Amino acid sequence: MSRLIFWVALICLIVFAIRSKIRGAQRRAEQQFRAAQQRQQMQQAMEQPRQQPHQQSAHRQRAGGQAASEAETMLACAHCGVFFPASEAVRFDGAIYCSKAHAALPPN
Repeated sequence: MSRLIFWVALICLIVFAIRSKIRGAQRRAEQQFRAAQQRQQMQQAMEQPRQQPHQQSAHRQRAGGQAASEAETMLACAHCGVFFPASEAVRFDGAIYCSKAHAALPPN
């Protein structure tokens, strides 16, 4: 009886090992397929013709953005040094800050 249990257990282990090996191979094949698809999509995106500069600025103006020639001046915060658009500046005691919270802190 113990020999029968041994052989049944051995056969189950062999079947389990074969199934896991097959599943691993399928996963690797799927990953390689996805990677190949991503590479192909990137190549297609790189091959598409780029818009001319005047077309880009016209597209930005239609979308509500500013053209590159009309870009807003960037200023640096006196406390943290982060650059931000001049329209968002907070002026306090002759210094320029990025937010009211930084205006309350001492400049660095």
